[in-house]
This record gives sequence, C-alpha cells and structure tokens, in this order.
Amino acid sequence: MPPDLPRKTAVGALVSAGLLLAPPAGAAERDAVARGAYLATAADCVGCHTDSEHGGRPYAGGVELKTVLGTIVSPNITPDPETGIGKWRDSDFTAAMRWGIAPDGSHLLTSFPFPFYNRLTGRDLADIKAFLDTVPAVRQFNRSGNPRLFANALNAVAVVATPFPGPWRPDSRREAVWNRGAYLVATVGRCGDCHTPRNLLGAPEANRFLAGTAHGPDGKPVANITSDPETGIGNWTKDDIVVMLTDGQTPDLNYVTGAMARVVKSTAKLSDDDRRAIAVYLKSLPPMRSDRRSLSEKD
Repeated sequence: MPPDLPRKTAVGALVSAGLLLAPPAGAAERDAVARGAYLATAADCVGCHTDSEHGGRPYAGGVELKTVLGTIVSPNITPDPETGIGKWRDSDFTAAMRWGIAPDGSHLLTSFPFPFYNRLTGRDLADIKAFLDTVPAVRQFNRSGNPRLFANALNAVAVVATPFPGPWRPDSRREAVWNRGAYLVATVGRCGDCHTPRNLLGAPEANRFLAGTAHGPDGKPVANITSDPETGIGNWTKDDIVVMLTDGQTPDLNYVTGAMARVVKSTAKLSDDDRRAIAVYLKSLPPMRSDRRSLSEKD
C-alpha cells in the first residue's frame, strides 16, 4: 500500500462530506435571484421600466420620464437578446450600473441613478443581474425621447462633476444596523437623488446631504430629512420614520404625496429590520436648516 493512501483517503472523505453539506448549486442560484428581486424592488426598478399606464409588460421599458435633461424613455431591461439586455455580460451590467457605460461605449444619462448604484457591493450587483435574467423576455424596441438641446453635453458635465466613491465600505466605528441603513440610503434607496440639492453643474452638494431642495422631481420642493427639529425630521422618532416608510403616514397623521408616495410603495416591501435600519441612520444625521418644514407639508 502506498504510504500516502491513508492521507488521500482522509482528504477524499473530507471532500465528500463537504459536498454533502454544501447546498446544491440550484439552491445558491435561487438565493441569489431572491436577493436580487428584493434589491430591485427596493430600488423600484419595475416602476421606471414598466409602462403600466399603457398596459406595458414588466421591465420592458417605455415609460416617459420628465427630467432636467428633457423627456427620456426608459429602456427595455428584460433578457430579450435583441431589444433588451439578454446579450449583456456580467461585466457589461456592472459597467452600466456602476459607471453608466453602455456595452457600446456610450454614456447613459445621469437620470439613470448609476451614481448611487456605483456604491452597490459586487455581490448585490450580481444578484440583481441574476434576478433580471429570470424576468420573462419581452421583444420591445426602445424609443427615443425628447432630450433638451445639448443634453449630451450637459450630461457629460454632470458626470464629471459627480463623485463616484465606489462600492460601499462599512464604517467599523458604527454598529451593524447603522451601516445597513446607511448602505440602503446610499444605494437602492438613493435618497440623495431627491433630497439633496444640486449645484449649477447638476452634481449633489455634498455639504447639504439630504437637507432638502426646492427643485426636486417634477420641479417640486423636496423635504429636509436631516435631524433639524424645525425644518427637518428632528422631532420624529425612529418609529415615526418606520411607519412613514411602511404606509406613508407622518406623525401629524397626514400622508406623503407626490414622488415620496411612489417611493413608499417600494419601502413598504422592505423587511421590518431594513426599515428600522434606515430610521437609525437618518436619526444619526447632523441637523441642517432649510426652507422646507417637513415631509407632511403639502406640495
């Protein structure tokens, strides 16, 4: 008997045991798809990429969106190989989501929030792609919108002016629930997209993070959600924030309206733990004054 046979036999036994204990590949794939579906729901991908008003198929695009760059039409992101993203490699998807670079090398408009998806972890990006690969493919060609004059030039300036910090890194000085809330706000929640004022170049003002703006979606003002007690949500409790994220009700028993009402349709589908994490994070923000008193104020 060769002297190393017992060692090989032992190694073989350990490998066999590991294979028996490891979950089947199919289970891992299902878990990835489930996580991706959860993240896509949190980001409300279906809301922007489904023309529900005209009976459109899920994720097939066709929604006309009014933006600072003019009217754009959301694209088909089903796995159709000709009209959707069926031929996109994982690297193509990552480039589009993280940097706004399409497979043909063109740059996506910043109306697509890739500056926020830039902060997603590699695993979360892969999971979202895994989920989208399971969506029923729809053959629907993309339509061009009605962009403003010099929209591409304006977009290029906005891209240059926008910070891209890369994948989120947890703050080791903070507890896990705070880091989870910060991550959700910074990525799929993309709260800063609406609640942070922008400079003349269209880039978010880093020193006014979530302090509200008079020029939000559809040209309407958006609330200050820092902890300022007079113009923000400093007088809200964590429970108040959780309730608002669940059903849209504010502490004064009103309900959010406009764009925030659409956001709540997504936050309502988050887990209780994730809504709580967002509340913990928002309550930790330093107070900043603004001219917008609260989320309950009518537009």
